[in-house]
Amino acid sequence: MSELVINNLQVSVEDTEILKGVNLTIKSGEVHAVMGPNGTGKSTLAYALMGHPKYKITEGEATLDGKDLLDLDPNERSKLGLFLAFQYPVAVPGVSVANFLRTAINAHRKGQNPEDKGISIPDFRKKLKEKMALLDMDESFAGRYLNDGFSGGEKKRVEILQMATLEPKISILDETDSGLDIDALKIVAHGIKAVNKKDQGILVITHYQRILNYITPDFVHVMLNGRIVESGGPELALRLEEEGYEWLREKHAV
Repeated sequence: MSELVINNLQVSVEDTEILKGVNLTIKSGEVHAVMGPNGTGKSTLAYALMGHPKYKITEGEATLDGKDLLDLDPNERSKLGLFLAFQYPVAVPGVSVANFLRTAINAHRKGQNPEDKGISIPDFRKKLKEKMALLDMDESFAGRYLNDGFSGGEKKRVEILQMATLEPKISILDETDSGLDIDALKIVAHGIKAVNKKDQGILVITHYQRILNYITPDFVHVMLNGRIVESGGPELALRLEEEGYEWLREKHAV
């Protein structure tokens, strides 16, 4: 079983304090949702955990299976088993989805064993076909340049394909529902559920309850002003949908 432990994490961006002491533990098989209004620090949490250089850790710690994440480069955090699906995936013209994924798999394998020669082309093709079938993706995606000319829904599905192929220990989905219509949302949510296994923990970052209609979280956390101020089950997300965040601002004097 894997475990991501975040303890009193404080983060600044350009000398402005954004996260003011976040505490959160995610274990294998658990689905956590972090909700909150714009500007409260949800995406900052995601990027700080993954090691974006813009986000400065001023205090606190984050460990994955007891190993300190904050002293590692982003690629080392990935090799350790942390994955981030971006809110706005970038296009990489000239690099096919298949080549990108095979390179990523080999980097992970070499990180675990420097003598590893990498996944063979036949084995990679078999694995990629299996994962694409799991996500109901046309195999033609594999030959297209990464996110180049992709629709919003296609970009998010490729993010989930990366998650399925790399099989991380903990996946962070930063507003994966952003910009998706209801049909695309259902497809992406189906993909997330299809790859969610008991040996993987998932953190879903979102503004809205709607994606949680399709991915039922075990825990829902509400972030206001850089802190998690309330935690509960799926019913908490439903209450936020009905009542908004004002009652929490009053309750916690935020």
